[in-house]
Amino acid sequence: MGRPGLNRTDVIAAAADLADELGFDAVTVSVLARRLGVRSPTLYSHLSGGTDLRAAVTAHVLNELADTTTQAMTAGEGRDRLFAFANAIRDFARRSPGRYDATTRQRIPPAPDAASAPPSVDDAIAAGRRNADLALTVVRSYGVAEPNETYAVRLMSSLIHGYITLELAGSFAHSDPSSETTWPEVLDDLDRILTQQR
Repeated sequence: MGRPGLNRTDVIAAAADLADELGFDAVTVSVLARRLGVRSPTLYSHLSGGTDLRAAVTAHVLNELADTTTQAMTAGEGRDRLFAFANAIRDFARRSPGRYDATTRQRIPPAPDAASAPPSVDDAIAAGRRNADLALTVVRSYGVAEPNETYAVRLMSSLIHGYITLELAGSFAHSDPSSETTWPEVLDDLDRILTQQR
């Protein structure tokens, strides 16, 4: 039996907050238990183990990111939608670096078979698809030809997430111009490339 008042939703939300504080790799059942002031076995009434924890946090933050980008992309097509999408992701990453890290690197170990995977793995996959669909919405707003859609989504995602990941790591901090200056320039170049894919 878990601690009174503690439920799975609270546990996963606390783990996501912990990811922002310590980094996603540091979030384990034992670390989370200490943060919540309970013993590790208590959490096993809410989680089936480490895979479940990682997958549930990943699903949680991917859904947060999808909600954020959806809200930002309420108007506009093409360039306007691209900039809204990219800036929403970048703002999310700056505000919540541990959460963002959970969205960009696969940490869910493959289960021996689908039947043994916790349901949270499917939740993480579904949340990932939400984000992929949003990226596809951006690409389609350019009128990209269908055979080029996958390429365009991969190019756009690689550029946006690559830039943000390097920026968060401090890779651009020791040279001029600043990353603030080059960010819109990079998006302008991406806009031109996507326009050419029609």
